[in-house]
Amino acid sequence: MTDTPAALREAHHADVTGGWLRPAVFGAMDGLVTNIALIAGVGGGGVSPHSIVLTGSAGLVAGAISMGLGEYTSVRSANEQVAAEVAKERRELERHPEAEARELADAWVARGLPRDLATQVAEAVRRDPEEALRVHVREELGVDPDDQPSPWSAAISSFLFFSVGALIPLLPYLLGATALWPALVVGGLGLFAAGAVVARFTNRPWWTSGLRQLLLGAAAAGATYLVGSLIGVQGGL
Repeated sequence: MTDTPAALREAHHADVTGGWLRPAVFGAMDGLVTNIALIAGVGGGGVSPHSIVLTGSAGLVAGAISMGLGEYTSVRSANEQVAAEVAKERRELERHPEAEARELADAWVARGLPRDLATQVAEAVRRDPEEALRVHVREELGVDPDDQPSPWSAAISSFLFFSVGALIPLLPYLLGATALWPALVVGGLGLFAAGAVVARFTNRPWWTSGLRQLLLGAAAAGATYLVGSLIGVQGGL
């Protein structure tokens, strides 16, 4: 094999700014935990399987819509805030180009570049207004103005993956189960699998990530089951 720079041998990095992975993961986990806990709560209260299916289905639809709208609003608001800051930086570059160039050079000097080199590069960047704007925004805001996440991508990912996650603990009842434990088992397997899949993107051990999600979901289900049991007992008195 021929020697090549390490950067060229590396596989491409995962897309961490595309706006779909975080809401997809969060949506799937939230759908699983929400409906597992919801089913455990009403199941602990002693309601009929039909009522559990009705409750879980309502939770799926309401949660998926809420997640989608929430992600769209959140990402759209963040993008609008970035756009406002970019416009502010553009005005500063137009009004005070020399001062902004010195500010950029000072930032690079603080990172270890020689003063002469930092000043030379800052002056070279200043000659192209659009490139100067991109560089200043990256340095001062820590964002790339040309690579902002899509609110629609975030909303759709969140909606779809929440729906899938929320459907998993409902499947046993939809297939004819009448007891609570099959839904909890299937939901637990879903949580463990989802955590293991997340480990694929984070380079963490799959079994620790899966076990963590399983334990968190079990804690939520245990709490709602206890609440449902207490309310169900009191309601029957």
